[in-house]
Amino acid sequence: MSIQVLKDSKGKRIGEIKEFAGRLEIRDAKGTRKGYYDPKSDTTHDAKGARVGTGNLLATLL
Repeated sequence: MSIQVLKDSKGKRIGEIKEFAGRLEIRDAKGTRKGYYDPKSDTTHDAKGARVGTGNLLATLL
């Protein structure tokens, strides 16, 4: 499982993206899940599972 830490311009941690069960999940700095990207279908979904769009749009969910 790989983790990508997301930071703002001042170096403050604002979230992270983790690979989990074949998809990428994004969580905010508090650990709240904001959504996921499914590479098999090439779609991004919000935390409730609603489709946000095509491609990896995870950073837009923060």
